Amino acid sequence: MRLALAEAEAARQLGEVPVGAVAVLGDRVVGRGHNRRETDAHPLRHAELIALDEAARTLGAWRLIGVTLYVTLEPCVMCAGALVLSRIDRLVYAATDPKAGAVASVFRVLDEPRLNHHVQVTAGVLADEASEQLKAFFRDLRKR
Repeated sequence: MRLALAEAEAARQLGEVPVGAVAVLGDRVVGRGHNRRETDAHPLRHAELIALDEAARTLGAWRLIGVTLYVTLEPCVMCAGALVLSRIDRLVYAATDPKAGAVASVFRVLDEPRLNHHVQVTAGVLADEASEQLKAFFRDLRKR
């Protein structure tokens, strides 16, 4: 999660909402990403999708079996769907997202029994640090 927090800081330095993600297989980082929606002017450039894309390229497969994704903010509906479709084993996230979270807060996409793949979830890892990173970003944004 510390690597994901560093990715979130890279997003903040670009003026992006500070969300970072790191995909790990065993003890090897196979993908990493941070929000780039504003930078790339692209709605799909969420940290999770960038990390999953890099992991797929690194592993040479779209099925990311055995991969754990660490992300600093609870994934949205789009990203939660991508976790299921990429077949990752586990999601570890820090802060909850009460406005758009699709794992536990607003929706429970990963708990849908009709889906053909289920992702193990661990929530709240370094949540205070991730939450403070986000709060500071929006506090600074309001000042500007």
